[in-house]
Amino acid sequence: MRQDSDGADLGRLVGYQLKRVQAALRSTMDATLRRHDLTTPQYVCLELLDQRPGLSNAELARGAFVTRQSMNVLLRNLEDAGLVERPASAPQGRALPTTLTAQGRARLAAARGDVLEIEQRMTGHLDAEQAELLLGHLERMTGALEDRPDAVHRRR
Repeated sequence: MRQDSDGADLGRLVGYQLKRVQAALRSTMDATLRRHDLTTPQYVCLELLDQRPGLSNAELARGAFVTRQSMNVLLRNLEDAGLVERPASAPQGRALPTTLTAQGRARLAAARGDVLEIEQRMTGHLDAEQAELLLGHLERMTGALEDRPDAVHRRR
């Protein structure tokens, strides 16, 4: 692999390799989820709502790594497709809690199997201990960049 102007081999930089994995994962997920009439951010949103019904737009946006404005559009599309529902007005404050519909749960269940196959393909060469170690390293890296000391020591 070519070296940058400082002589660093991009292939040996963790950040570069993480971006390569992220790009490959996103591309594979996009292609797979298309068969379920979902985008990757929509799928993530459905997963988040399955785990924590009633999340607000802002909470969903953070969890799906999109802007609040993008999440508004995403939620409107999911609502129009009958996959999520939100009350017409907020029960308290301004946040509209979002929940999955029965159709949303069914679509998520159908897509989840394909996404888990992708995860298995990506990590299948790791045993359980290696996978746990990798998850711990990734969590600590995120914590270091987000300046969260609690994440640096959570997994070992």
